[in-house]
Amino acid sequence: MPKKTEIDHYSDKEALDFHIKGKSGKIEINSSKPLTTKRDLSLAYSPGVAAPVKEIAKNPELAYDYTSKGNLVAVISNGSAILGLGNLGALASKPVMEGKSVLFKRFADIDSIDIEIDNNSPDSIVETIKNISGTFGGINLEDIAAPNCFIIEQKLKEILDIPIFHDDQHGTAIITTAALINALDISQKKIDKVKIVVNGAGASAQACANLFKSSGVKNENIIMCDSKGIIYKGRKNIDQFKSAHAVDTKLRTLTDAMKGADVFLGLSAKDVVSEDMVKSMSKNPIIFACANPDPEIKPELIKKSRSDAIIATGRSDYPNQVNNLIGFPYIFRGALDVRAREINESMKVAAANAIALLARENVPDEVASAYGGDRPRYGKEYIIPSTFDPRLISVIPAAVAEAAMKSGVARKSINDIEIYKDQLANRLDPTMSLMQGINAKVRKNPKRVIFAEGEDENMLKAAIEFGRNKLGKPILIGAEKRIKEQLKNIGLDENYNIKIVNSTDKEKREKYTKHLYKKLQREGQLERDVDRLVRNDRIAWGASMIACKDADAMVTGNIRHYAASIEKLKRVTDPRPGEEIFGMTMITLKGKTILVADTNVQDFPSPERLVKVSKSCVRVARLFGFDPKVAFLSHSTFGKPISKNTKHVRDAIELLKKEKVDFDFDGEMQPDVALNPIYKDIYPFSKIVGNANILIMPALHSAAISTKLMKVFGGGKLIGPLLIGLGYPIEVAPLRATTSEILNLASIAAYSSDVIDYSY
Repeated sequence: MPKKTEIDHYSDKEALDFHIKGKSGKIEINSSKPLTTKRDLSLAYSPGVAAPVKEIAKNPELAYDYTSKGNLVAVISNGSAILGLGNLGALASKPVMEGKSVLFKRFADIDSIDIEIDNNSPDSIVETIKNISGTFGGINLEDIAAPNCFIIEQKLKEILDIPIFHDDQHGTAIITTAALINALDISQKKIDKVKIVVNGAGASAQACANLFKSSGVKNENIIMCDSKGIIYKGRKNIDQFKSAHAVDTKLRTLTDAMKGADVFLGLSAKDVVSEDMVKSMSKNPIIFACANPDPEIKPELIKKSRSDAIIATGRSDYPNQVNNLIGFPYIFRGALDVRAREINESMKVAAANAIALLARENVPDEVASAYGGDRPRYGKEYIIPSTFDPRLISVIPAAVAEAAMKSGVARKSINDIEIYKDQLANRLDPTMSLMQGINAKVRKNPKRVIFAEGEDENMLKAAIEFGRNKLGKPILIGAEKRIKEQLKNIGLDENYNIKIVNSTDKEKREKYTKHLYKKLQREGQLERDVDRLVRNDRIAWGASMIACKDADAMVTGNIRHYAASIEKLKRVTDPRPGEEIFGMTMITLKGKTILVADTNVQDFPSPERLVKVSKSCVRVARLFGFDPKVAFLSHSTFGKPISKNTKHVRDAIELLKKEKVDFDFDGEMQPDVALNPIYKDIYPFSKIVGNANILIMPALHSAAISTKLMKVFGGGKLIGPLLIGLGYPIEVAPLRATTSEILNLASIAAYSSDVIDYSY
């Protein structure tokens, strides 16, 4: 196994647990059509399926219209070069190939299936892929050792008319070329003049050299080295692929080649470059040390030797990460959308230029939030966009699609590229982007966040991830002995460095008792009763920590029903002035995010409570960057049918109309009227119909039932419930929440403590 480094965020056991829990593996197949009625089944299969079968038989191109072919990529490997692990066989590569398939879906909404071929013969692999290729819109080759990867790709390109892309080669080449374009621009060097040293002669290194040449670097200006030295003309015992990069030179070593070089690209091994080599390079050297996990030379040593250097690595803990994830999903997205016959050099160059130009653009507010609130500026520390830059999905596919159309390999034309860009931006799940932005902001001002149920496995894992991801300092409440046992159970050292607090700290207990006694003494509580509460109730302890400035925020729950946690919190904390305490759940589905309240606290709200809840929802929506559109829901729409059960909703709307609020609202209305634009023609007088993003529910039971149904059967992705209106930044995890759900709530609590004034 690869050596563990400081950037590892998990133990082997956690990784194994991740892959085995629930459904084994990482991918599944869902139907894109309804299959609920007999008629649905007849249309999907027999006899209805005969109609598209006949049409495709007459015109094979119609497979793109009547099947999933046009949005389906095969990720194929024989396991001969798995990550940094070597030749472990086809089946062992399956977790990696499943992972690649997941990335295709997550970042570009491309359906993908992994195929592992248990064979090391290039001809056999080519024959297998050729025979199944009609199923797919594209083929992504992965983790196939050189030189077979070159042979397989070349032969497939010759016989197939769909995109064939070996990401280990071309993905790395495209991102590296984008970085080179910008580094040359910043250092004011001409691409046709620079001298480049490439250390490493594997698939990715050769692909980088080829794309550099396609982008304008002169052939004689690239010197490539392998483990035996420089690849020069006349050198014996090198294959045809390496010999294509041989140059006429008397230089023989990497040290020789580095003297006066403008650019160094490393795709080799750690510590092969010395400070003296860096010092020998030209003015404003460009150094891409991309060996993983340890670069050819550490950036700290480069900066020590050359303050004028522009640096990139393959690691996420340094600026300018060369990461294939910036490229391959979006390149395939553009190629598939024009039904390209191949991914040619023009499309690769277009992708590299699009990535480079994106880094030069002024960063809009929503992107700045993904960088922690700081607005990154084009320069030495920012030559490549972040992997989570939401603009990638619209910029790169559009550039690739245009290049495919101009170069004549597209079967389908896109008439309006700007409309296409908008369509691309709406494909992805905004929930993940939202949390990435929140996490980035939290990292800029880390908080001390309490994880109240410290012995619970999921709560403990979330606390560990919170710290490892540099979101802040996690604090566990719990028995130290039990927490250490749990640390061992999840595969970590029992002495793992994480803060644990509990009532054995007499000084803290006395301080929290005094604080809480001031609040509860007029409720008939004696000081000894309050002391017992602080000692025995971790919610009381945690809330007191926040009140006494020993922590900034808290997440609790997970081992008890939500309502029980709320009752405990209401006893030891007050609401925000003028607000009600309620639960709000964020639901994301099909590119739309809605906020639903009250999902968790009070069953039958009064009109006055509904008004306060709506105002609080608007406040929170704006914190998350939404333009609030509030719909008051009911089983009736604008009084039809009339029911006594909806009177409180109508009364709330009338109360709100009397106030001069700065947001749009309407109701009462059914949820489909609030969310489906088809109803705009029926109710043209309403700004909310078909546009709502905040749904105020008539009762808790309707809110809870609908959100849970959406989660389990509707495919909606939920964040929350968020606890709104409480006097402290505290979130409550639902019973048996996952590690990821708890981590999200912890981040939101930390974010709230930073952006909301709790000083009243």
